[in-house]
Amino acid sequence: MSSTLPETTWQKSLAQSIRDPQELITRLRLPEELLPAAEKSARLFPLMVPPSYLARMEPGNPHDPLLKQVLPLQAEEDQFPGFSNDAVGDLQVRPTPGLLHKYHGRALLIASGACAIHCRYCFRRHYPYGEDPRTLAEWEAVWDALEQDASIQEVILSGGDPLMLTEARLRVFCERIAAIPHVKRLRIHSRLPVVLPDRIHSGLIEILERTKAAGTTVWMVIHANHPQEIAADVEQSIQQLIQTGIPVLNQAVLLKGVNDVVEPLVGLSEKLINLGVMPYYLHQLDRVSGVAHFEVPEAQGRALIRELRVRLPGYAVPQYVREIMGEPHKTSLMD
Repeated sequence: MSSTLPETTWQKSLAQSIRDPQELITRLRLPEELLPAAEKSARLFPLMVPPSYLARMEPGNPHDPLLKQVLPLQAEEDQFPGFSNDAVGDLQVRPTPGLLHKYHGRALLIASGACAIHCRYCFRRHYPYGEDPRTLAEWEAVWDALEQDASIQEVILSGGDPLMLTEARLRVFCERIAAIPHVKRLRIHSRLPVVLPDRIHSGLIEILERTKAAGTTVWMVIHANHPQEIAADVEQSIQQLIQTGIPVLNQAVLLKGVNDVVEPLVGLSEKLINLGVMPYYLHQLDRVSGVAHFEVPEAQGRALIRELRVRLPGYAVPQYVREIMGEPHKTSLMD
């Protein structure tokens, strides 16, 4: 059971991740003609695929929906009007390095610049992580800013991926946040429960339970785009969080060739609600440079949501939204 695994187990799994396009293509028995473009694009945005995620892909299928999310393509080098390096305006709402203050009552911390998987559609693929705090001493400016702003009731740990932090560092983050009287909620946004489920183990659960015991409500927002991602080990990781009393939500991104037809979206929502996870958002693609080949027209997205409303109970239909730079909240794309 992953709940008893030591911290080093997930780190060993992470160390076994595929970083070489040749290895990815060889292990999945993919056409060799994919290699030159994959190698070239991986020099701009590196390839990274954990072993458990690789195991869910169909060998020999270049159209596998999980492969499409991680395989570097020549299309990433194409430039299109309306696509930019900072499409959601992160750098315009950064009062101090490591802290984004975009929405009323909430503040987001770039807790880590690292991820366990490099999704090719990543909206922060150009974010300057090197400018954010590294040492605990450098984080003091962030804690001071949070303590001085009594309007902030919720802190979001994001990144990169905050669960890439070591247990020791994550414990410090959670303790500092829980010690701020006006902060009532901690929200953790992580793809690791889906792509590296070993990360959910007793040490992490203990930190989250201690945070709850200190009076701070903890929410976990995971990220799955396709039902094929919810394998047995992922179900186990999610169940551990839910059994701890932590509400779990899912955010997905609408992606061409991955989930732009109704069946995978229905399958994903059904898998999530059967586990007790609330489908939260279906995001319209953020228009970041290098990801235009994933974009689905909004009209098609609205039609998909209408189909989901017919096929699913209301609580299983995610909100279809996009983030618009400068807006004070996510923008609904439904009538």
